[in-house]
Amino acid sequence: METIIAAFDCTTGTIHTLDKETNLLMLKSQKGIPDFLLPKMSVIPIGKGMAGIAAERKQPVEMCNLQTDSSGVARPAAKETKVEGSIAVPMLLGGELYGTLGIAKPVPYDFTKEESEALMQIGGEIGRRLIRKEF
Repeated sequence: METIIAAFDCTTGTIHTLDKETNLLMLKSQKGIPDFLLPKMSVIPIGKGMAGIAAERKQPVEMCNLQTDSSGVARPAAKETKVEGSIAVPMLLGGELYGTLGIAKPVPYDFTKEESEALMQIGGEIGRRLIRKEF
């Protein structure tokens, strides 16, 4: 997680894995999330919040400034992270969803297409490791 965050000059990150029995995203790894928010982020339904929507759409979901978002995509508790530029990508391998990867910066930021594609590739590799039980 720290390597991914550093590579994209971010301060916060999460990896949620898909529990195929409950169809819920379960927090597997995180960096920079305040302790008081962990209970709210530990289980995410598909279709809720940035991670849940990225999982549902099987596409990246991005916000230039999470603090000023009024779209309803980000859950209210997400604003308590104090991050601004954020992105959540589905972890896909062979079209199958394994979870989500999210990273964020403390400043407004639009992730480039190349960054988004790189995160999708990283997510696929994490999915591969999940299959092999290496993660």
